[in-house]
Parts: sequence; structure tokens; C-alpha cells
Amino acid sequence: QVQLVESGGGSVQAGGSLRLSCAASGFTYVNYCMGWFRQTPEKEREGGAVIDSGEHSFYAENAKGRFTISRDNRRSILYLQMTDLQPEDTAMYYCASKGQFCRATSSMAMELNDYKYWGQGTQVTVSS
Repeated sequence: QVQLVESGGGSVQAGGSLRLSCAASGFTYVNYCMGWFRQTPEKEREGGAVIDSGEHSFYAENAKGRFTISRDNRRSILYLQMTDLQPEDTAMYYCASKGQFCRATSSMAMELNDYKYWGQGTQVTVSS
């Protein structure tokens, strides 16, 4: 049974940092593309960052320069280090697995419909 369990969300002030974690189980984690996405009640789910099995990564414009995605293949954990957080980063953050190999070298790797497995999300709230 595939499980993705996020943690690390919380409330911070603008300019602060958080590190999100996603513990994966029930599938061959090391082989698959993984990603972090986010959603607010007002907007559709959008991509933040994805990483492939070779640890190549691709970032959406909203994450470039501030967020870093990484993975621990030995422990099957995905991370998102977020710095310089701003109120517009307030959202529910979701970990997802594509369920297959991919190359995280373009926005094509961030197509939502290609992601097969999703976690329940962790809330990030940034106050000004």
C-alpha cells in the first residue's frame, strides 16, 4: 500500500524558513520522480518543485531561488527546504509521486495529472 506522509508545516513570519518532509512507503521510491505541490482554496493546485531518481530538479517560478528539493533514497524521504517565505506562500503543501521514472529537466515533469500518488498535505501559513 502506497503511503506518502508529509510533516514540517506550521506558521512562520515573513522571511522565515521551514523544512517539509515526506515519508514514502509501499513503492520503489528510489526509481520515481517525486514532487512538492501546493494549493489554496482560491487557486488550483500548482507545482513547486520536482526531483528525479538522478537527483536532477526543476522548480516552478514561485519556488526558484528560495526553495530546495532533495531526497534521501536510503530512507525514502523527500524534503523541501523553504526560505524567505512570504504570505503568498501560504498554502497546503502536498508531496506526490509520479509512480514512474522521469527526467526533472523541464516543466513537463511537473504535470499534475501525471502524478499517481498523493499525500494528505501539510499546512504552511506565513504572516506578514
